[in-house]
Amino acid sequence: MKDVIMDILQKIVTDKRIEVNLRKQLIPSKQLEQSILFERETISLANKLKNSPTGIIAEHKRRSPSKQVINHDLNVFDVAKGYENAGVCGMSVLTDGKYFGGSLDDLLTARASCNLPVLRKEFIIDTYQILEAKAYGADVILLIAAILTRAEIKTFSEFAKSLHLDVLLEVHNQEELQKAIMPSLDMLGVNNRNLKTFEVSLETSKTLSEQIPNDFVKVSESGISAVAAIKELKPYGYKGFLIGENFMKTENAGESAKTFIKELNK
Repeated sequence: MKDVIMDILQKIVTDKRIEVNLRKQLIPSKQLEQSILFERETISLANKLKNSPTGIIAEHKRRSPSKQVINHDLNVFDVAKGYENAGVCGMSVLTDGKYFGGSLDDLLTARASCNLPVLRKEFIIDTYQILEAKAYGADVILLIAAILTRAEIKTFSEFAKSLHLDVLLEVHNQEELQKAIMPSLDMLGVNNRNLKTFEVSLETSKTLSEQIPNDFVKVSESGISAVAAIKELKPYGYKGFLIGENFMKTENAGESAKTFIKELNK
C-alpha cells in the first residue's frame, strides 16, 4: 500500500512538472505580474485563525485520487458565497485538474465571490505557481513537505512572503516537521492521513502538536468530519481545521457548513 501511495504522489509531481513547463510557455511570468489581482492587498489567513471562534477552513474539491468523485454538481460561486455566509474562517480551493478536477478559474471565481482569505491548494514545485496564485487572487499557498526538500521549502516560502502571501506548510510526520520549521512559514498543517496506509487518525495532530513552536498557527487537516474532532484538538493548540470533503459531499456545502458551525458554537 505504501508504494502505491508514494507512487501516486510521485506521479502527480511528475505530471505537475510537465504541466507547469507547458503553462510557462503559454503565459510568461511577466504577464502574470501584470494581472489586475497582482496589486490586490491580501488577507492573512493566519491572523484570521488566531482570532476565529471556529477556525474552519472549508474546501472546494470535486474529486480526489482516493475518493474519486466527491461532487461535480456544486459550482464555486455558490460554494464560496455559502461558506462566507456560514461564517467559515477561510476557503481552500483545489486547482489541480488531472487528479482533483480543479482549475485556476475556480480560484478566480472564489476570489470574486467572497471576502474570505483564499488558499490555493496545489502541488507546488515551482515559483511560477506562486506567481499564478497571486495573479489569480489567492491569499495563501500550500507547501507539502512530503514532495519538497528543505531548500525548496525555504525558497518557495520566502518568495511567497515577498508577494505578501501567507504560507501553510503541510506535514505528515515528525521527520517532515523537523526538516521544515523555518521563520518564513505562517502556519503548520498536520495532515492526519498516513501516506503509507491512507488511514486517518487525530493522534497524528495530537502527537506532533508539542513539537510545533508557538510562533506558528497550528492547523489540523484530514479526518475532521465531526464537531467532536475539533473540540478534541483545540486543547492541543490547534487554531485551524481544514475540512475537505465533509461539506462538499452534500447538496449544499454552505448550508452544511452553517449547520456544523452552529453545532460547534453551542
